[in-house]
Amino acid sequence: MVDLRKKSYLKILDFTEEELRYLLDLAKEFKRKKKKGEFHKYFPGKNIALLFEKTSTRTRCAFEVAAYDLGMGVTYLDTSGSQLGKKESVADTARVLGRMYDGIEFRGFKQSDVEDLAKYSGVPVWNGLTDYCHPTQALADFLTIEEKFGTVKGKKLVFLGDTRNNVNNSLMAMCAKMGMNFVACGPDSLWPDEELFKECQEIALKNGCTISRTQNVDEAVQNADVLYTDVWVSMGEPDEIWQTRINLLNKYQVTKEVMNKANPNAIFMHALPSFHDLNTSIGRDIHEKYGLTEMEVTNEVFESDASVVFDEAENRMHTIKAVIYATLKN
Repeated sequence: MVDLRKKSYLKILDFTEEELRYLLDLAKEFKRKKKKGEFHKYFPGKNIALLFEKTSTRTRCAFEVAAYDLGMGVTYLDTSGSQLGKKESVADTARVLGRMYDGIEFRGFKQSDVEDLAKYSGVPVWNGLTDYCHPTQALADFLTIEEKFGTVKGKKLVFLGDTRNNVNNSLMAMCAKMGMNFVACGPDSLWPDEELFKECQEIALKNGCTISRTQNVDEAVQNADVLYTDVWVSMGEPDEIWQTRINLLNKYQVTKEVMNKANPNAIFMHALPSFHDLNTSIGRDIHEKYGLTEMEVTNEVFESDASVVFDEAENRMHTIKAVIYATLKN
């Protein structure tokens, strides 16, 4: 029997396939309850803190709504509302918040920071994103894939672009754990960390799937069920690297032609936000500087029937609710 009480959710590799399966099934049940309007305020009187070094629409809203649905109180703390890392160490912040809250979410830069919060707080800590991984996103992505295909076993996911980033790392680990074939497709200078890549390959071998990498888009997307991409420059990286990334990643843009080379019922996924048009200030700035109207994905693909990006966004709430419940229940 799976028991995740008092366990922190820091990275995918900390969990077994059975535990991840439990969280996915629990998320499906919470989604059903939400849609049916069934009571699930199981945690009245409990409170959680949300620590944000990096801003986010989906992560903040997903955690807040999930907590409210469970009957909990929520305190949001960003860099202007806490002393984390400025006047107070992560360890000291953890020991303070652990005395006041039942759980802590952290979204920021260093994986070591979320690890220290878990080490010193004495309460479950949930990783809303670090530079190393994005485990709540991967869980939502797999719920979405299962909703579309019924299973992830034996399916093929291809991540195109900067394959060393946090979303790629968590998807690669999730695929290895859950028996889904994974291909990292991008320039070799932006391939995944070698140690993590080999660890995922070893796990995949035991679970009947493969983890591979290539620079060849046509080779990668053949027989693919899921094409996934992310922004070319992540939050916190300097603006000066845009030209370098554009030069490196332009040929990994997800276009209609690329989608047509995958399986006929293949879906498109993205963690969001996405630069697929000129309706954002950053998108317009990039257009003025470099002449691009679209970046990692074309608007045609983003708005197509194959795109499930807003299903993913909603599913962040349901999977995060499952993580909170599983780790805080009595």
